Amino acid sequence: MTEWIQLGPVTAVPLRGSRCVNTPSGTIAVFRTAEDQVFAMDNRCPHKGGPLAEGIVHGTSVTCPLHNWVFDLATGQAQGADEGSVRTYPVKVEDGLIYIAPDVLMSMAAE
Repeated sequence: MTEWIQLGPVTAVPLRGSRCVNTPSGTIAVFRTAEDQVFAMDNRCPHKGGPLAEGIVHGTSVTCPLHNWVFDLATGQAQGADEGSVRTYPVKVEDGLIYIAPDVLMSMAAE
C-alpha cells in the first residue's frame, strides 16, 4: 500500500478555520474544527462556485461565503433546504501532522 501524503502540521490550520492545498486537478480545502477534528473537501461550492475555505466553520459544518449554503464537513452534503454535495477526502492526523490518502490525489489526476 502507498504511504499517506503529509500535508503539514495540524497547527498550520487554525481552529475553526481552513487552509488550501493545490493539486494538479484543483484545490482541496482542509478544515479544522473547534474540537480539533480535521476534514478535507473540494474548495468549490456546487451552487455558484464559492471558495469554501473562506467560509465560516461551525461545529462540523462550513458555510459558503457567497450565499450561505451549509455543508457537512464529514459527508459534503448540503444541509437544510439546500441540495447538492461537495466531494470529501479521507484525512488523518498522526503525531500532530495531517495526512491525505494517496489514492485521492491519484484519482483526481485521472479525472
